[in-house]
Amino acid sequence: MLLIPLMLSEEQQGYWYLFGSISALSVFSDLGFSNIILQFSAHEYAFLHFTNEGFLGGEKTNLQKLGKFFRFVTKWIFTISLPIFPIIYLIGIFFFLRDKVLTVYLLPWTLYAVGSYINFISNSILSFFEGLDKVSTIQKIRLKASILYTVMITLILIAGGHIYALAIGMLLSALFVLISIFREFGKILKQLLKISESFFYDWKKEVFPLFMKYAISFASGYFVYQIYTPLMHYFHGPVYSGKIGISIALVSSINGISYIWLYTITPKINMLISQKKWNILDSLVRKRTILSLGTYLCIVLTLSIFLIFFRNFWVIPKIVDRFLPSISLIICLSSYFFNLLLNSWGLYLRGHKKELFAIPSVIYAIGVMISTYLFGKFMPPVWFFTGFLICTICMIPVDYIIYRTWKEKLHG
Repeated sequence: MLLIPLMLSEEQQGYWYLFGSISALSVFSDLGFSNIILQFSAHEYAFLHFTNEGFLGGEKTNLQKLGKFFRFVTKWIFTISLPIFPIIYLIGIFFFLRDKVLTVYLLPWTLYAVGSYINFISNSILSFFEGLDKVSTIQKIRLKASILYTVMITLILIAGGHIYALAIGMLLSALFVLISIFREFGKILKQLLKISESFFYDWKKEVFPLFMKYAISFASGYFVYQIYTPLMHYFHGPVYSGKIGISIALVSSINGISYIWLYTITPKINMLISQKKWNILDSLVRKRTILSLGTYLCIVLTLSIFLIFFRNFWVIPKIVDRFLPSISLIICLSSYFFNLLLNSWGLYLRGHKKELFAIPSVIYAIGVMISTYLFGKFMPPVWFFTGFLICTICMIPVDYIIYRTWKEKLHG
């Protein structure tokens, strides 16, 4: 976010973030399946453990079920992703043809699309191992990949590589993660594949009913979180889509850091539910939700104080100018803050293998999409996130009622 305003033109910045928004259509390949992978593997791992030699130990039946589940997972992610990613690739081509920049962006978009596909496959497999309480190991892999990604982007941007920095950074970091998976978890994969070779368990009966509800919720998520850059690009061109893109990148980063408090206990939530330890579960989720919201507010406050004192210092004005105005950022930051709370309720209920927010998610997505379209078409860009905030505030009482009602039902 610091280098992009300094090294790219305003138009190039717009296409930089358009790449990411189009690539985010991969949600229609995942549709929440990575969450299901984590949940179901965690529920099985609740009755297993890792030995000193690094293998899985426990009842043979649980090991066989887990191995069969991994076979089911890999088959599904390849089957569903193969038709989706070519469509995503063609959507990018459509934008470049419309803007008459295909010759400029075809090769970097191709490299980026390949990297995104590898990344999708890798993240699905990593979700499986997150369910085995390997969050620490996986985060080390992702940290190293992030460092590689950042270094490559920095070097290529400084060398004048422009949009190729994003494409090459994505491809190399995705390949690094894929190689790391086999290096870290190769012997466990061999163990699970071998022990489940002649074992039969119909995971479809358990997974698909839940997956259909997840699919609705997570498909809706694209229109809640990713629709802004393409819509702004459509209405106001690459300069404003670049401002939207970098602004969302900043807010998403703050949200992502804050959500770590909840993300890192996701396997634990599923295991506690499987073991029916309700009091420990409630205490853990409550504490982490408060920490998540508090972290968000602290980061926003720190950033605000920094800008008050250093807004006119050195290259800061040029960087700030590439973002949306303050009022737009406040609206966006408020929307993401409330979404942290909504996500904590969803995380809690989904740990019970329940998707109870499917219909509200569709209504939410439709509301955000229509209101954003109207604000984008008829209002100045500064108010672009207003529909997002209004719809988010309206969803809070609805989701809370669902959360409280079903929490009491599920715990008897």
